[in-house]
Amino acid sequence: MTKGILGRKVGMTQIFLDNGELVPVTVVQAEPNVVLQKRTKETDGYEAVQLGFYDKKDQRANKAEKGHAEKANTTPKRYVREFRTSTVDEYEVGQEIGVDVFESGDAIDVTGTSKGKGFAGSIKRHNYARGPMSHGSRFHRTGGSMGSVDASRVFKGKELPGQMGNEQVTIQNLEVVKVDAEHNVLLIKGNIPGAKKSLVKITTAVKSN
Repeated sequence: MTKGILGRKVGMTQIFLDNGELVPVTVVQAEPNVVLQKRTKETDGYEAVQLGFYDKKDQRANKAEKGHAEKANTTPKRYVREFRTSTVDEYEVGQEIGVDVFESGDAIDVTGTSKGKGFAGSIKRHNYARGPMSHGSRFHRTGGSMGSVDASRVFKGKELPGQMGNEQVTIQNLEVVKVDAEHNVLLIKGNIPGAKKSLVKITTAVKSN
């Protein structure tokens, strides 16, 4: 069964396991998600569950969002995402999904938006090696060769300077260290994409061993 939930990255800390091992963890705050809609093969051509997370201010929601939320007897949500699952029948519109859908030791995939770094050169953005820094080299931190003379053009895919970060990133096969259902908190081993307070999408690992 594919499980999923939306949450917000709080930050990182470290905890001791029962065996005394010190483990770095990322704290994810996941208030109960609400099932806003169910997608079925008969009506939509695929199976998925639409979840809403984090209440949106009433004055910021339009009429369509309010009507969509009313069908699930809830308030408009700031974040709405779909999770593909083959067990749509196990969900009901208006149902709340908490962190207790996961257990300690579960393998998960976490998707988030990486921190934006702005415009960056090829060395920082693509890990290019720099040229000699000695006097007269005239080649320090530039991009190097743009291609062969014969082509007389730059080929597609050439790694050049540009916007770095601020893109969707998924880290696979992370481990749930602890589930705190009372405070709606998940502790995930290691780091996950995104800045503090950013949205993260947590699903059952697709490549779990």
